[in-house]
Amino acid sequence: MPSIAKPIATHPSLQRNELGMTIRDYEGAMSTLCAGCGHDSITAALVRVFWELATPPHMIAKLSGIGCSSKTPTYFVSGAHGFNSAHGRMPPIATGANAANRELIYIGISGDGDSLSIGLGHMCHAIRRNVRMVYVIENNGVYGLTKGQFSASADVGTKSKKGERNRMSPIDPVMLGLSIGATFIARSFSGDKEQLVPILKAAVAHRGFALIDVISPCVTFNDHEGSTKSYLYTRQHEFKALEADFVPPAGEVLANIGQNGAVNVTMHDGSVIRFKGVPPNYDPTDRVKVTAYLEEHQGKGEVVTGLLYVDENVPDLHEMNKSADVPLTRLPYEKLCPGSAALDKLQEDFR
Repeated sequence: MPSIAKPIATHPSLQRNELGMTIRDYEGAMSTLCAGCGHDSITAALVRVFWELATPPHMIAKLSGIGCSSKTPTYFVSGAHGFNSAHGRMPPIATGANAANRELIYIGISGDGDSLSIGLGHMCHAIRRNVRMVYVIENNGVYGLTKGQFSASADVGTKSKKGERNRMSPIDPVMLGLSIGATFIARSFSGDKEQLVPILKAAVAHRGFALIDVISPCVTFNDHEGSTKSYLYTRQHEFKALEADFVPPAGEVLANIGQNGAVNVTMHDGSVIRFKGVPPNYDPTDRVKVTAYLEEHQGKGEVVTGLLYVDENVPDLHEMNKSADVPLTRLPYEKLCPGSAALDKLQEDFR
């Protein structure tokens, strides 16, 4: 079913951001997903994030693969750049685009099937390269487009709509990211926009690969009793590791945050993520302790949410490769292609 264009009329009382744009200016087409789909709640969070950050739409690049989740870019910031790639191939497309134009804000929307099955290798290498992008996994535990088969994130023992139980161990993107060196890892719930919005803002400010696993229930195939990705199960088992808000560089504090046990993490651009320790000893910069903490609570059947780990000291893709500060898209042709004489001189070093 094709997407439906929204009417352009806006209410005159709508608040405007620093660019003079209303929140309606950051919307996209009408969603054709099932009514109540968690993915649409994520879309609403993304719309709010880019409006509040006053991000120019033309500075945003949206990318996706294949699946229900990969329709999401159609539904936010219609004025942004967009690319819908093949199944599981969004990370290398994002890597190439980022290599060519480092100025854009890249946001990749994927799903548990798109990222943890066919695209698993590509996602892992984007993490290794620390490509500067926001990578959202809309995780519902099933293949919605092909009628509800278990995905690679389905928990052992979870029951499908048809009544069968999954016997294979899940791939947990949070634990995977911790094990291979991801520099920003978070988990949230599509039904908790007040937590998800500041996490997304912090991810945009991060100078590397920001992995966000969002439990996003599928109301058609995976929102029944026995599912561990349903609305009811997630609300009953969600355990917030910490309460976080995003403080932009301009100094405006969006919420009052308690100081007892607080941990501040300064981002590369000078902005701050401020955490209120929910256990007082939780340190989001200690990879080993974060891993142990998650394993402890997973053993209790709890879904730990929040910004779980962050490291601002790892160089990103461009810093590792010492690429030009000026985006390749703006370099003159003579610098990008200096000619055969320059190539011959370069090859002399290999003879």
